[in-house]
Amino acid sequence: MADADRATATPVAVVTTCATRDEALRIAHALVERRLAACVQLSAIDSVYRWDGKVQQEPEVRLVVKTLDARYGEVERAIRELHPYALPQIVAVRLDHALSAYADWIVAECTAEGAADGTGG
Repeated sequence: MADADRATATPVAVVTTCATRDEALRIAHALVERRLAACVQLSAIDSVYRWDGKVQQEPEVRLVVKTLDARYGEVERAIRELHPYALPQIVAVRLDHALSAYADWIVAECTAEGAADGTGG
């Protein structure tokens, strides 16, 4: 990939959480099927937070969504559409340092390029 192309296709990791694995899987599948994400990783976590004036502790499932900075708005809209929480965590971290071939794969899977060449992931 040319340097100019990479500058406009910066990989990012978008993080959100769900209360159940089923909710997380539903969102993960929708994002990958819509080509908004190359990959979504799920992991069980414990969250401690303040909500409605009280400290809460709940098990959750964290989703780490590998996508492109240019697709962040679409990813955020899709998560908000699919998410059951009133206020879901949706944050993104730029992946400035990533294995070049892995970054290229994210680009391919989140663009028409991946759909055209039939590659999968």
